[in-house]
Amino acid sequence: MSDVNQDLGVDASLSVDVDVTVVGAGPVGLVLAAELALSGARVQVLERRTEPDRAMKAGAVNVPTAAALDRRGLLPAAERVQRAVLERVGSFAPAAEGRPSGGRPSGDRPQADEPRFTGHFAGIVLDADLVDWSDADLAAHAAVAGARMVPQRELEDLLTGHVTRLGVPVRRGVEVTALEDTGGDVLVGTTAGSVRTGWLVGCDGGRSTVRRLAGIDFPGTDPELTGHLAVVDIADPEKLAPGWAWSTRGAYRCGPQPGRVVTVEFDGASAPGSVPVTLEEVQASLRRVSGTDVTLTALRGAATRWSDNARQAAAYRSGRVLLAGDAAHVHSPFGGQGLNLGVGDAMNLGWKLGAVVAGWAPEGLLDTYDAERRPLGAWVLDWTRAQTGVMRGDAKSAALREVVSDLLGTPAGATHAVKKISGVTQRVDLPGDHPLVGRYVPDLWLRDGSRLVDHGHGGGFLLLDRTANGAFARLAAAWTGRVSIVTDDAATTPTGLLVRPDGVVAWACDITDPTDPGIAVVTGLEAALREWAGGAAPGAGVAPR
Repeated sequence: MSDVNQDLGVDASLSVDVDVTVVGAGPVGLVLAAELALSGARVQVLERRTEPDRAMKAGAVNVPTAAALDRRGLLPAAERVQRAVLERVGSFAPAAEGRPSGGRPSGDRPQADEPRFTGHFAGIVLDADLVDWSDADLAAHAAVAGARMVPQRELEDLLTGHVTRLGVPVRRGVEVTALEDTGGDVLVGTTAGSVRTGWLVGCDGGRSTVRRLAGIDFPGTDPELTGHLAVVDIADPEKLAPGWAWSTRGAYRCGPQPGRVVTVEFDGASAPGSVPVTLEEVQASLRRVSGTDVTLTALRGAATRWSDNARQAAAYRSGRVLLAGDAAHVHSPFGGQGLNLGVGDAMNLGWKLGAVVAGWAPEGLLDTYDAERRPLGAWVLDWTRAQTGVMRGDAKSAALREVVSDLLGTPAGATHAVKKISGVTQRVDLPGDHPLVGRYVPDLWLRDGSRLVDHGHGGGFLLLDRTANGAFARLAAAWTGRVSIVTDDAATTPTGLLVRPDGVVAWACDITDPTDPGIAVVTGLEAALREWAGGAAPGAGVAPR
């Protein structure tokens, strides 16, 4: 590759020397770029498309994704999106996979009529009335209930505004053509010229160019079905059953909003995914799986075609090249896990790569990205594979579907499935015996009426100190600039909590005597700070909030 300092006809808008270049301007790439910008890194986003992808994809987000928006001050915007969506679906909302019933003023405590999202497993819709909404895991994350029905297109618009406010340039119409990891940086060839970047992150989808150029294998299982998702005008909707319906050819679903159709055919998934979806293709698929001669008269917006191709990158990192989102893992959209899994990748990687760029963390911190995110990615692949097995049109799968339906039709089964789908049970394997360690920070209301996460919109670590003498705050003062300290005199547990920038609890304690934390407790906090927030800066101070 030619040296980027030579005159190669580089597009004037292209930054040729940056800390991090993110390839892909979908939600995953935008979240990652924002987190890097908050850490102080010079970052740019390259996107091969000249315009945002407006095809219909994910229709909602899970709890960890909504909580990520919340932590960055985007909850009010997400709540506005949900209210607009609910107005659009109107009377169809109760038939959705859940019972969305409206939003709430941002900052208010959750109310009893909050939206109740359930979802489905292999087309078996989970009954919201069977779910134990008082379950501790579900109740711990109720504050974001008004920001769950955020479709992918609206989420992308929201995140585009976020990165724009942070000053991150998004270069559209730029395609990556080559890369060379020199060990000290990455030389990237693009259709707009060459780029020298400290790190390169591929967020460029399942057919990732970055993954291919980096030589990272993508093992997994081949597809056996083709799915379609579209919003159409139907001349004779009475010919179709509402909700999910199965046949020997596959399955289909109408709703919840008018004209939305989903088809699933077990045909070996032979159609190339890059070919645009036509009205005729959707109609033919719907006729085959429904066994009717239903007529579609118009395609409203871009439809999507997908399969149950399930693969996971052999490594999420190769030297100075990393992968996130669909570039690292692909699977069917059953259960709505893909977008959310990718956003989780971006939140986990963003602060770690930003710390390495800033120089206060060793490069070895990046090894924890693969270690922490790979198990969750593997679980999602198996969760979607299982649904493929239940949805087939053969007699054995039909019998299995009846068994699974019975199990999911119980309070315990419905609650378990909703917890899995919503992401409230996700955790990272971290040392420590406190039940919150490794989990996403729950809704922690402070005496002044705010929540702990309200104090972390600018990124960085959060430390909650409820000791009477400010012992935790004094210790964390040596990590000024990386840790925001929040003091609270509420006499409740947890007494102390350290939250990483990705929302994962790194340390927690429930001491019984807030006036005397004890040497073991203080030592545990110091160890967690050194492990995740880097070395201390002796003599530095942070004013407790």
